[in-house]
Amino acid sequence: MDLIDSGGGILLPYQKRWVQDNSRYKIGMFARQCGKTFTTGLEVVLDCYAHKTKWIIMSRGERQAREMMSESINLHVKAIGIAISDLLEYDYETEGGKVKVLETIFANGSRIIAIPANPDTARGFTGNLLLDEFAFHQQSRKIWAAVFPVASSRGFRVLIVSTGNGKDNKYYELMTAKDSVWSRHKVDIYEAVEQGLPRSVAELKSGLNDPDIWAQEYELQWMDESTAWLPYELINGVESEKAGLPEAYTGQPVFIGNDIGLRRDLWVAWVLEPIGDVLWTREIVVLHRAPFAEHDAVLDELMNKYRVARLCIDQTGMGEKPVEDAKRRYGNSRVEGVLFTSASKLHLANVGKQAFEDRTIRIPMGDEKLRTDLHKLRKTVSATGQPRFVADNENGHADRAWACFLALYAAQNPPSLIEYTPAPSTDWDGVQNDFDDNRNNPTGCWA
Repeated sequence: MDLIDSGGGILLPYQKRWVQDNSRYKIGMFARQCGKTFTTGLEVVLDCYAHKTKWIIMSRGERQAREMMSESINLHVKAIGIAISDLLEYDYETEGGKVKVLETIFANGSRIIAIPANPDTARGFTGNLLLDEFAFHQQSRKIWAAVFPVASSRGFRVLIVSTGNGKDNKYYELMTAKDSVWSRHKVDIYEAVEQGLPRSVAELKSGLNDPDIWAQEYELQWMDESTAWLPYELINGVESEKAGLPEAYTGQPVFIGNDIGLRRDLWVAWVLEPIGDVLWTREIVVLHRAPFAEHDAVLDELMNKYRVARLCIDQTGMGEKPVEDAKRRYGNSRVEGVLFTSASKLHLANVGKQAFEDRTIRIPMGDEKLRTDLHKLRKTVSATGQPRFVADNENGHADRAWACFLALYAAQNPPSLIEYTPAPSTDWDGVQNDFDDNRNNPTGCWA
């Protein structure tokens, strides 16, 4: 039996080339649906069958690690008829908490261990290494810094496979480095179909209906500025030296977006005031590792400083209580909690981009942290093919951008102002008080 062509089917030419390439350092870039998990899993199983060895497979997360073991490793083991002595599943303690480890032990003593990828687990396991969908690993540079020195010093093999995910990750650097020791394989959807992959290119492209994702995921084009949701050209176009100045507030009803963060993420409140058809940034407040009491105090200050028509707060996770508290303090009609889901983030991102494209927003000029936060948000695709909006997790989560988008969303459908004439009020000794001059209690209420 030809073991190269085992595992449940005959390998296509590009798959066979990969498996037969015994280079110590090997990296592959394959279009989606081209069988890269099936192919790389077969290579690992064949090596374990031929030698007493150990392989560490690092996947994006626990779900992907399970899929690799069940849909590739165990499938090939069964097809080839390899004797297995044990299948294990256990917890592994890291500084960030427990992770699930899956392990297959062969009768000849070989072992395959599948784990979720993060720097902590990377340091805890040594052996031949397969980084699966490496372009999608969070903290890819830190993971690489943890695993490569050990692998290279001990003579282990290192295999990397992925589809592309922009340029801001270690996978891109390895795949494009000049004078490299890496043996590279690259197969786009057109080559794969030409070599026998049973897929319809026209049907796939039509069904996906997204040129950016098609270019990156199937044509293997490196996306950089084109994947930035807010390119620098758009950011440059709305900067103004007059934006970001609280003293420039004219007294109009304002809109606030509040992105919640406590430890890793920032807490950001973004204030917009409409002047004509342009929303001017009046103030951006950023807190890092501040206690909840400080969050509340800052929000109270903003609500007292401005006539706030609508406050939209990220309600996801720890945002549940801040939203509940804000509604109690400021009123249900002025506060809206926004749960961050794929659909809601898509809507918020579209609202934000539209404002930048139409130049209906003004932001402070020359704030590099702000510019970076706005620019780092990218339209990408998950390993399952769903479009989503992400930021570079190694350097922040675009918290200022989401606060901006929440403020813009708040300004989309503001509550209407119901005009009325207040009756004079008196205090206990009969002295009349006139509240009309109080900015925070205008003649009118929000409905």
